[in-house]
Formats: sequence, C-alpha cells, structure tokens
Amino acid sequence: MLPWFADGAYPLYLAPMARFTDVAFRQLCKEQGADVMVTEFVMADSLISGGEESWRSVDFTEEQRPMGVQVFGSSPERMAEAARRIEARVRPDFIDINCGCPADKVTDQAAGSSLLREPDKLAKITEAIVQAVHTPVTVKIRIGWDEDSVVAPEVGRLVESAGAQALAIHGRTKMQRYSGKADWKVINAVAAELSIPVVGNGDVSTCKDVVRIREESPVSGLMIGRAAMGYPWLFKEIKHYLATGEIPEAPTIPERWSTILRFAELLLSTQFKHKDPNDIRWMRAKLKALTKDMPGSRKVRAKIDTIVSLDELKAFVASKQELTTP
Repeated sequence: MLPWFADGAYPLYLAPMARFTDVAFRQLCKEQGADVMVTEFVMADSLISGGEESWRSVDFTEEQRPMGVQVFGSSPERMAEAARRIEARVRPDFIDINCGCPADKVTDQAAGSSLLREPDKLAKITEAIVQAVHTPVTVKIRIGWDEDSVVAPEVGRLVESAGAQALAIHGRTKMQRYSGKADWKVINAVAAELSIPVVGNGDVSTCKDVVRIREESPVSGLMIGRAAMGYPWLFKEIKHYLATGEIPEAPTIPERWSTILRFAELLLSTQFKHKDPNDIRWMRAKLKALTKDMPGSRKVRAKIDTIVSLDELKAFVASKQELTTP
C-alpha cells in the first residue's frame, strides 16, 4: 500500500490543474496542509523528444513530497518510455496516468478522457508503465465519456489488474467538463469494489463536505481542485475541523494580501522562461484567483490587470493592507 494511505490515514490531494498547480502554488497548498501533490500533466512525447521546458513543468521540491508526476499520451510504448525517464530523472513518489482531462486538444490526440472510450487500451498503457518502472503507478479518470457510457467500474477493475496502486475518480463525464454535479454514487460503487485505494474528486469545497463524505463514502482520500485555486487555506481548515470539530478563523484580509505578494515572488523565482525578473503580467490570472470572495474583488481583479511589475504589485498590496489593518 502507498504509505500515505497507511494506518487509516485519509490523505487530501491537491488536484493537478493545467497552468495553475505549478511548483509555487503547490508550495502554498503544502504549507496549508495538503498531503499529496501531483504535477500539472505533461505529454509523454514532450519528455522523450522535447527540450528542457517540458522537464521544468514537472519540477518539485523535496518538501512537497509525497509527489507524483502526471503524464498523458496514447501509446503504451511511448508512455512507458516517458515513465522510465521520469523515474530516472526526478524520482517522484508515484507516476500518475491522466485519463481524465476533457480538453479537446488532449482528447483529439486519443489521450486524456478519450481513453475512457477504449478501456482495454487504457489498461495496456497502465500495464506498460507498471512493467517499465519501479515507482508506484496510479491512474486518474472521469466516470465516463458521457452519461450513456459510464465506465468507471470497468476501468477500475482493469487498472487494478494491470498493477495500479491507486485510482482517483472525478465524478463527472468528459462531456460535462466542470458543469453539473459530480456523481458520487459511481465513485462510491467503484471504491467499494476495488482493493486498491480510491480517491474521490468533485464538489469538495468545504469542511462539512469532507466530513459528510468520510461518513458516507468508502473512498480512501479526497482530491481538491478548483476550491483550492482561490483559497489554498481550505486544506488547513479541513485538517483543523477534522481534529477539533470547529472551523478555524479564516485568514485576515492583510494576511491574504501578504500571501498574494509572496505567491508572485515564488512564481518569479521558479518560472525560468520569463527573462524580466520584475515583469508579472504573465501571472495575472494566477494572482486574481487568490482574490476570490475578498472585499471589492471585482475592482481588485481589474486593478491587477493593469499591474506590470512586482514593484507596482508591492505598492498596491501595501495600500490595500493599510486600508484593512485595524
């Protein structure tokens, strides 16, 4: 068994989210109590024939362990080769196979959630990677391509037989993308059947959601994605609530502004492709996400869209902190 599930542990994963869960954001979430991290997904072919930029997307720090690298592709042989290179170069705690991304640019390559239409091929990819590496292999899926082809139970059995050591399930179909509600009945049915841990994903956004799921569902852990994008403090709140039954005080507005500034500094220190160390225009969307539900957030986001440099951001943050500090 993967060690983070041992002794009845109930790990909280930060879900991999393209263009967002980079090494800097993962650092924020780890500090707030996220147990397990997974990189943004990377194309197997890019790791085999691409340059250093592809490898930078799977960078992580030692303190972010247990840490997984998520890879996607459609060829069992190429996926296995990419996994071998991942294992040799970055030595993650696990390698995760992306079979859930609903983006057309991924499914058009017969990868991501497109593999849910070919369960046997998905199983072959899993088996090929398991046989190619010594690192534990996990799989992330959606429940199916659409509501008429819910294949999560079948896929769960196949990947377990192929040697996967855990399965994460997003409770929506590919066609739903992120609309509607996650189908926890399907997730629960798969978790009850399989011997390997199943991690549930979908509509987990509050402490009470976690308590309810722990009481009602046989899943072995939870994966939190969009709810953490604007509020990484959620992991800390969940941990506190599970331990005490009380929801802790939320971070103050000045504390949130300090985190936004620190996030910008972390991004500048870890994103090597940007030559100007003071230019923050490329990270505006990331910074705006952290203003969710803050007072005057609409005007704040509009202002961030005009900020060019780290110095300007520092001045803006200082002005906001002065207004909100008692």
